[in-house]
Amino acid sequence: MQVAPHASYLRKIFDAAIAAVDPVYAVEQSLDYVRAVFQENAFRKLIVIGFGKASHAMAAACERHLGDLLASGVIVTKHGHAMPTAQLRKIRVYEAGHPLPDTQGIQATNEIIRLGREADEMTLILCLISGGGSALLVAPREEITLREKQLVTNLLLRSGATITELNAVRKHISRVKGGRLAEIAYPARTISLIVSDVVGDRLDVIASGPTSPDGSTYAEALNVLQRYHLSKDTPPSIVRLLDAGEKGLLPETPKQGSPVFDRVENRIIANNRLALEAAKQQAEELGFSAQILSSELQGEARELAKSLARQDMAPGLPRPFCLISGGETTVTVKGPGRGGRNTELALAFAMQVEGTAGIAFLSAGTDGTDGPTDAAGAIVDGQTVAQARSLGLDPTTYLNNNDSYTFFQQTGGLLVTGPTGTNVMDIQVIIRS
Repeated sequence: MQVAPHASYLRKIFDAAIAAVDPVYAVEQSLDYVRAVFQENAFRKLIVIGFGKASHAMAAACERHLGDLLASGVIVTKHGHAMPTAQLRKIRVYEAGHPLPDTQGIQATNEIIRLGREADEMTLILCLISGGGSALLVAPREEITLREKQLVTNLLLRSGATITELNAVRKHISRVKGGRLAEIAYPARTISLIVSDVVGDRLDVIASGPTSPDGSTYAEALNVLQRYHLSKDTPPSIVRLLDAGEKGLLPETPKQGSPVFDRVENRIIANNRLALEAAKQQAEELGFSAQILSSELQGEARELAKSLARQDMAPGLPRPFCLISGGETTVTVKGPGRGGRNTELALAFAMQVEGTAGIAFLSAGTDGTDGPTDAAGAIVDGQTVAQARSLGLDPTTYLNNNDSYTFFQQTGGLLVTGPTGTNVMDIQVIIRS
């Protein structure tokens, strides 16, 4: 099947966005500062801890530039995201499960906890945080098993809950999330370098905010389960724990004003907006009149497809034009199919612009993965739906079954990049000749 005629343009725009949020470059810009803090305060030990899809690339940069100061470290990244070309000598590397946590994540997190507890006031901890950290940094409370945490995480992922809602629950059943890692590391000094994968760059949401004050409560976590009608399916141990916390029988996560944060500095070093600005610049170099719609796209993927399609129809846009957006959509899973939020968004968009000439659309995850698939997302045009029907495929059936990946497997259009080493949410690009 023929894919969008402007696919090469879309790929160039997407690749430029990824290059702009390269975690190695982003980390390197902060390492002179880290070295100065270490030397000016006469710290005796520097350790590196990290978690997220970009943590291996970030750690490699730290070893290259701070190796003479570095004592040891531990990082955990997603399976397949450790770079074979960057072998680390002083920092131990774990690969673990994402989006569902696994035993390797627990093992890595226990090592991170151990390093944090051994640190004293003469230790500087360099904490590398990136998207995916919530699943990879996993240490369930003693009352909760890994299987129970996996179950509630999966329920929330399939419910359509936002990342903020999901993290409110995860923080309150964890020993490290919601500022608790900062508690463990205190009184050491901590500098966190953060690649943001959440809308608005909220420190308490990125990787569930392990080194930042937590604004959520046990009561809010319970409300999330109730809002999505998950209380009956959630393991009783989790419901009991959250209920006890709401009643004041358990200590809350550390809040703004806690002295543990006096020793913490959180620095955003890359985000979605930076990626979108680079995409816009590339589109203009390719001859398009480019505009950024938003870096905070949220909501149900198939509904946002309708909104993005309407943007394309707006009168007065100069031709050729390029509309760029970013954020993180959600999918309420009701069918048995396979897919991610980007392939679902792309399929729904293709249905909205069926028969429209000269239009092409890309939606992809900046980490190179879209849900439980090997694709980053998909590329479509105004002929995608008609060509699918010529093969005997009904796009509506695939959309209703949440089976967008299978649709594009059969029709063409999957965007497969492999792990990119970074993660700043998703990017959507519309071009119109």
